[in-house]
Parts: sequence; C-alpha cells; structure tokens
Amino acid sequence: MKKLWLPVALWAISLAITLSIAKADASPGYVGSETCQSCHEGAYSAWAKSHHAKAWMEPSPDTVSGDFNNAVFEHLGRETRFFEENDRYFIETSDVQEGPKVLEITGVGGIAPLQQYLVEIEPGRQQSLDIAWDQVKKRWYHLYPDQKLPPDDAFHWSGPYKNWNARCAECHATGFEKNYLAKERRYQSTQAEIGVGCEACHGPAEEHLKWSEAPQTYAASPFPGTNDFGLLISFSEEVAEREIQQCAGCHSRREPFLDGNPLPGTPYHDSYRLALLRDGLYHADGQILDEVYVYGSFLQSKMYDKGVRCSDCHEPHSASLKATGNAVCTQCHSEAGSDRFPTLTTKAYDDPAHHFHEPGSQGAQCQSCHMIERIYMGIDGRRDHSFRIPRPDMSVSLGTPNACTDCHADKTAAWAAGVLETRFPQSASRGPHFAEAFSAARNDRAGNSEDLIGIAKHAKFPAIVRASAIDLLRTRATPEILKELQSLLLDESPVVREAALSLQSQLPPQERFAAVADALKDPLRSVRIAAARQLIGAPPVGVSEETKRAAQAANKEWQTALIAKLDFPETHTIIGGTALALRNPQAAIRAFQEATNLDAQLVDGWIMQIRIHMALQDFAAAQFTLQKALLANPANPVLLDFKRQFTQQ
Repeated sequence: MKKLWLPVALWAISLAITLSIAKADASPGYVGSETCQSCHEGAYSAWAKSHHAKAWMEPSPDTVSGDFNNAVFEHLGRETRFFEENDRYFIETSDVQEGPKVLEITGVGGIAPLQQYLVEIEPGRQQSLDIAWDQVKKRWYHLYPDQKLPPDDAFHWSGPYKNWNARCAECHATGFEKNYLAKERRYQSTQAEIGVGCEACHGPAEEHLKWSEAPQTYAASPFPGTNDFGLLISFSEEVAEREIQQCAGCHSRREPFLDGNPLPGTPYHDSYRLALLRDGLYHADGQILDEVYVYGSFLQSKMYDKGVRCSDCHEPHSASLKATGNAVCTQCHSEAGSDRFPTLTTKAYDDPAHHFHEPGSQGAQCQSCHMIERIYMGIDGRRDHSFRIPRPDMSVSLGTPNACTDCHADKTAAWAAGVLETRFPQSASRGPHFAEAFSAARNDRAGNSEDLIGIAKHAKFPAIVRASAIDLLRTRATPEILKELQSLLLDESPVVREAALSLQSQLPPQERFAAVADALKDPLRSVRIAAARQLIGAPPVGVSEETKRAAQAANKEWQTALIAKLDFPETHTIIGGTALALRNPQAAIRAFQEATNLDAQLVDGWIMQIRIHMALQDFAAAQFTLQKALLANPANPVLLDFKRQFTQQ
C-alpha cells in the first residue's frame, strides 16, 4: 500500500533518471518592459530608474559601477584583479579551483548600496562573487570578511549555495525558469527579461497589448484567468492582500514550490512555504535576526491587520518611499488621521511630546523607534516591518534587542526601560508578550505548553505568531495537545493550517490518513503539500476513494516541489529520509549520495550513508564511504569517531 501513496521511484531519484517539471498551463506571452513605455510613460520612467529595473543587468559602461581599472583586492591571502578589455569585464582570481583563472563578468546584480557581479564558471551556471562593490565608499569589499573557505567548499562563492540560478535569479528577473537538468547537474535557465520588469508584477502582457490596440473590439482572451484588459492580475484599493502577496513572493524568506517565477496573481501559498518565527531567523519576540526580508515581520504588525499595503508607503513603480522622513508615517499618524483607518488615534505623533527627542534628529525619526535596522551583506541596512513599540523591559528579562539601546549604545536596557516607564507610566504596551513563551520553548524549559496552546488558539494574535507557537509544540505534542488543537486544521489562515498539520506526525500511522483527509483538498498548495508530508507510511484506512485521489494529487504536488529543487543538497536529504521511512535503504543511499555530491561538507549526509551501509552489513561500503567523507571533512569529530570504531573492529 505504501507504494500506492508515495511511489518509491520518486525517492530513488538518481542521476540515471531524467526528470522533467510539468510546465504551468498556457499563459499569454511576455512582450518586454519597453513595450509598455508608449502608453505608460510616467510609470515606465519611474520604473527605469528603480532598483527593480537594475536588479540584474548586462555588464556595460552604463551599468558597471565597480573599479575594473586593474584594481586588486586581497582577502586572507587570495588576490582578485578586476580589469576591462574592449568594454568587457573580467576578474583574474586565485580564489577558485585550479586557480588562478580569468573569468568574464556575465551579469551585474543591483545598484545600491552595493553591486554584485556574476560569472559563469561552466556553461549555464552563474555564480555571484563574494567580493562586491561598495557604492558609498567606492571600494571593493568581501561579504564575509572573516571567512576563508576552500574552493571545494559548498559555501564558497563558486558552490551550490551561492549559485545565482538556484538562489537569486528568480527575484532578479521576469518570467524566469531555472531548468536544472539533474542527470547532468547543469542549468538551461531562461527568462523573459533580466531585471524585475513591468510584467514581473503585472503579468505577461501579450493579450493586454492586443486589448490596447483595439479595446472596443477585443474578444475574450483564450487564456484562463485573464481579465477584461487581457492581464492575469489587477490591483485595486479594495483588495490589499493581492498586492501584498505579489510583493511578498520576493520580499520574504520562503521555500519555493515551482521551477521559477509563478505567474503574477498566483496566491502566495500556492507558490511558497513561508518561514515561521524560528530560532536563528527571528528573535523570540519576532524581531528580525537573519536575512528574512520583509513579509514575515509585516505580517506581525497592526498595520497589516488593519489593511495597510506596500503601496501606502512605497511608490510601486519607482519603489521609493512616497514621502521624506516622518512624512511617510504622518500620512495617517497625525491629528487629521485617515478615513481608511478610523480606529487609529488622531494626535500629533511627529512631536516631542510623543518621541521626546530633538525635532529633526535621528532619535525623532519614526523609523528609529518603530523600525529597527539590521545590516546584511556587510553594508545593506534593512528595517523591521513589524512596526513595534520598543520593549527594553523584555531586553532585560529575555535578552531581545530594543530600539532604544540600538542608538544609546552606551546605556543599558534597564536604563531604557526606566525611561519609558517614567514617561509612559500607564502604558498598556508593557504587558505579557508571546516572546516569553517562545523564549522558554526555545530554551527547552518545560511547563509552557499551555502558554503555546493559548497563543495558537488566540485569534487576535497574528497568524504567523500562532503558527510559530504550533511549530514550537511539534516535539512536545501529546494526544491531549493534538485534540486541543484539532480545530486549527480548519483555521482561516493557511500558515496555521500548515503548522497544525505538522503535529499530525505524532499520530499512529493508521490514524494519520484520516486526520489529514480534509487538508488534502485544501484550496492552497502549501497546505495540501503539508498534508501529503504526513502520509509517509500511513495506510489509507477507512477513507473514501475521493480522498485517495486527493492524496495522489497532493503527493504529486509535493513530488513536483521537490523535483524543482533537485539542485539543493537539502532536497536530497528529505528524499533520503523519506526513502528510509518507506524502508527502501538503497533509494536512501542514492539520495544521500547525491546530497554529498552537491555538498561534500554535508556531514549528516555522509553519516546517513555510513549507518545505512552498516545496517545492511555492508562494512566495505561503509568504510569506503567514510574514507570519502574524511577526504572532504578531515577534522570532523563524528567521522573520526567512526574511523576509530572501524579500526577497533
């Protein structure tokens, strides 16, 4: 029965099998951003100067900002020379296998505050250099100044984790398709346009162009989903979520399900699995920590809850703020208020009585207190979009950061907490916070499951917070907890439904299929895939034929999502683990082998191969695998312990 629901053939994906990804249904063709200019001159002109337009460019004197006048950059003993010949740009570097080598610059990524450069290390495989150009200080600098990786390390700039096709291009291009050929480990990527063009947000415009040429006689588009203007998506003031989800596709930390850009208008949760507020990504109180972009923090905000959208603050074509300084915020946060947000208290916010700093100073800026800034890629400051009230009192109790001591670095969190308590003695903003329960769970302190359950069930918490509370319950879920949270399988939020499904892994296999049956038919792909993940080893006991068909369809979606990421080492560890759960050790070995082929430093992948060989009594294969693992990881203590075990036998 297991083969019926999760074909072992999938989990035995190997280089001897060529797999193709099913393409999306037919859609209108792309026509290019320049085609839009004649009718939309103002929008086009604003876009042409934007970061979106310059997200990915061909190298030329007009696009390259870095010093290619034989500039030499040295990093921990390795030299890279940047030079130009006949308007073509090159590097000569020793920081590459079998170096030094001369490599041509094939692409330019971004415009400010830094600019990155791409090289093609083999046909079709684009890599982004770890040396970038600082546009402010006009200098070359290394993104990881303390890091000196050997060229065969997977995290080296030439390795799979820095691959442009897999990790970057989707959000720097329009109509991108990765087209990774797993059998040959190479890329045949294509895109309609480099850079984030008009059609990246508005959709392919072939039919819209036909409409514009003869709007009175335009017949209905032959493509499903297009509107009366021949476009797949239209933005309106009444539907904020459509705009937010369109932006979130790139401005979020997430796992993609597809091979490239989803068509504009595709719901976010049909295309991606959103990263929750996990340790290492976010602080316990939900503040940004790692490079999580914007969406996850914005979902926590009152602004999102009240219907604020990206274009309320950002002009969508130029991608710049709609006003300067505090004027962005005082569009609504003022004595006049806003008719759109009647619950917002009307008062003078841009006033010393509110911010108690010198007017015009950095401390008087709304963003300084309510949008902490964190630096990524060495020099790129990005702001937290949860728009939170500073909580230095939680910094004292939990160690989370706060905006006050971000600026007043010479002061303590206790000092800042005292100042706020004095100025706002009756504030309701110093009450209990989900951070307390999250911090306790992250530190594995027992006894707070009830707190997490309460957060998960509390509809007034942001959905991402509720889902994150459920996520923290996964390792401690009891039958009682599962029963308590069963209703969340039908929650209105897809991220809550996904998280609730993850708890079902604690059920006995014979009960699991029935528990996730409804989710297999969920309207959103992310939930259906989450349900499919729970079917490993679960027999279809007592379920209808309709549910069995839904299970097959959901499994196919999960398979397609995995196939779309066969160039990710981590995908093969998932396939290997699934094959083990299905008691197919040979398929598991092949999957873990491919994981270590892509990332030789993935020690867990080596260990799994060794352990499976040993379980199969194939000690020669286990020893041979160990030798290969030690060549790539000679000082790893776990591998050395295996070596001692073999020596003693």
